[in-house]
Amino acid sequence: MRATLIAAAVLTAAALAGAALAAAAPARAEEEAASLAARRELHAIPSVTLSDAQFLRGEEAGTPVTVTGELRIAQGTGRLPAVVLVHGSGGMGPNIEAWARALNRAGVSTLALDGFTGRGLTGTATDQALLGRLNLILDAYRALEVLARHPRVDPARIALMGFSRGGQAALYASLSRFHRTWNRSGLTFAAYIPFYPDCATTFLGDTEVEARPIRILGGAADDYNPAALCAPYVERLRGAGRDVAMTVYPNAAHGFDNPLGARPAAVSRDAQTVRRCSIREEPGGVLVNAATAAPFTYRDPCVERDPHVGYDPEATAAAREAVRATLAGVFGPAR
Repeated sequence: MRATLIAAAVLTAAALAGAALAAAAPARAEEEAASLAARRELHAIPSVTLSDAQFLRGEEAGTPVTVTGELRIAQGTGRLPAVVLVHGSGGMGPNIEAWARALNRAGVSTLALDGFTGRGLTGTATDQALLGRLNLILDAYRALEVLARHPRVDPARIALMGFSRGGQAALYASLSRFHRTWNRSGLTFAAYIPFYPDCATTFLGDTEVEARPIRILGGAADDYNPAALCAPYVERLRGAGRDVAMTVYPNAAHGFDNPLGARPAAVSRDAQTVRRCSIREEPGGVLVNAATAAPFTYRDPCVERDPHVGYDPEATAAAREAVRATLAGVFGPAR
């Protein structure tokens, strides 16, 4: 009798679990459908490959290159808001896809900017000297030009979001000096959202930024681009009256929003980090190592290797809510 009761209980529990899964399946399917783009387009984006000195001096005599942008037009009608997504040193990773789906689900189109393939690169993590640190800023401005002309994009509602090396681009693309020199669109991004950017460099005039929100998201456990290195810059921007904020997630490592990242965070073998460096721009577009006053190179002793990267689902969920709130504030209600 007891065995019969136990068996009945097990069957009942299994039936309830099965019913719950069956009830959840339509909701998951609906959510999945909402994340699908109504249309995808691949755009060739003319750009230039420059040294950092050329970029800082405003010299256009670099190597012409064509980079690519994958435009995912969200479901909806008319001109929609959009976010330019800029990858990190590993190239177009899983976090770019995850963010594109999340933003599309929210009715926001995305342009995922591939700054590597057209330059013959797959990554720069183990040799950051392969590409000047500032090229992705120029690419982002060129992507803004493309989106500004697109009939399904609202040119007044385009934000910039980047990750690691792309986060550095998203942060410093806000500089008014760079806008004047390189941005030919006549527009500015509605918001700048850098994820775990490298803040080791001080640029001339870097508190003169566009009058748009800057929202930095990082992790307290990040030993690749430590969030603490961004704190002095944030304070200088605040002192200059700029609209800037930084959120640091307590347990998050570098790349915390990559759903395929290691759990717990693991060493990114041989990856270079400038976490011990202090770099500053001198007149003439020269980036120097502040400790030696010599031009900075990735052979400097301050450059270290083997930082950690890894996924943090709690930080990712919080970051998605933070991005949602930022975009709602700058995009406003659907038009």
